[in-house]
Amino acid sequence: MSALFSPYALGDLALPNRIVIAPMCMYSADGDGNATDWHLIHLGSLALSGAGMLILEATAVEAIGRISPTDLGLWSDANAAALGRVVDGIRRYSAIPLAVQLAHAGRKASSAAPWNGGQLLSAEQGGWTCVAPSALPHADTEPAPVALDAAGLVRIRAAFVAAARRAAAIGLDCIELHAAHGYLLHQFLSPLSNIRDDAYGGSLDARLRFPLEVFDAVRAVFPAGKPVGMRVSATDGVDGGWELEQSIAFAQALKARGCDFIHVSSGGLSPRQKFALGPGYQVPFAERIRAASGLPTIAVGLITDAAHAEAIVAGGQADLVGVARAMLYDPRWPWHAAAQLGARVNAPQQYWRSAPRGTHELFVDAKVGMR
Repeated sequence: MSALFSPYALGDLALPNRIVIAPMCMYSADGDGNATDWHLIHLGSLALSGAGMLILEATAVEAIGRISPTDLGLWSDANAAALGRVVDGIRRYSAIPLAVQLAHAGRKASSAAPWNGGQLLSAEQGGWTCVAPSALPHADTEPAPVALDAAGLVRIRAAFVAAARRAAAIGLDCIELHAAHGYLLHQFLSPLSNIRDDAYGGSLDARLRFPLEVFDAVRAVFPAGKPVGMRVSATDGVDGGWELEQSIAFAQALKARGCDFIHVSSGGLSPRQKFALGPGYQVPFAERIRAASGLPTIAVGLITDAAHAEAIVAGGQADLVGVARAMLYDPRWPWHAAAQLGARVNAPQQYWRSAPRGTHELFVDAKVGMR
C-alpha cells in the first residue's frame, strides 16, 4: 500500500490520505472580508481533487488583521454567512475534511495584492494603521506599526475566539492558527520583531506566551475532537532571529496543551532572510520538530512530485505532505499521484470515465463519508 494514500486521523477527524492542500491567499473577498463566487469555484474545484484535507486560505480575525483589503475574514456574522454558503456548496458534492487558517497579519497588514505590487498601502490608497508586538516595521522603508497594549492583546485574543466559534458554527472540521510567514503570532515569537519589556517579550518563554494563550483560548471553544493545529516558520533565516531549536520548544509547549498537529514552513518575517531553495528544502525542519515533539507534522516546501511525497511519508519525515502552488497548477494532482503510486483516490462519479486505460480502479466515490 502507498504510504501517501494511507488513512490518517487528526483527533477525531479521519483523513482518507496524507495529502493536505495548504492555505493559499486568493485576495478575492469583497472588501468586507466576505467570500465570493470566486471562493465557491476555486475551493469547490480543490474539494474534488481527492486530497486528504483542504485548508482554506489565511482568514482574518479582525478587519485590521487582513493582509490586503480583499482578504477573507471571519470577524463578522456576515463573513460567516458568506463562507458558510461556500462550505454548504462543497458539502453537497464532497466529503473532503475542511480546515480554516485563522490569522492576523500584524505589521504585514494593509498591503496591496501581489499582482498590484504587494507594497504597504497608505490611508489614501485604502490602507490602515497596523499593529504589532513592538513598533518595528517589516521593512526599513515602511512606517512603524503601533505596539499593542494590554487592551489590544485582549481584543485580538477575543477575536481569534470569536472566529473559532464562527468556524465551528458553519461546520468547518479543523482550525489551523497562523504563527508563520512573519504575521502577528510569528512576530511575537521572533526576537527580531518582539522587543517588548513586559510579560510578552524578552525570554523565549515570554515570547511564546501570547501565541500559546491564543491557542489555549481557541482550543477551549472549538468542539472537542475537532483538531486545532499551528502553522510555524521553523526559522527566520536571519542571524539572531527565530530558529529551529526555539520552534522545537514551541512545538513541545503546544503538544503539552493538546495541539493536534504542526504545519512546518519557514521565513517571511524579514526581507533579510536567506534560504537555499530546492525540492523539499523545508522537510528537514518538519522532521526535526516531529522527532523532538511527537506532534503530527505537515511538511511543505517545493514538494511537487508524487514519488517525493511518498518517500517523505514512508520515511517518517512527516505524517502529512502539504501541496499548494502545485495544486493550483494541477488541481487533480492527487489523482495523478494515485495513478503513479498504484493507489485509489476519491473522485465524483461524473468524472470516473476520465481514468486512463489501465487505471479503471483508480477512483472511489468522493461523497463516501459525507456528514
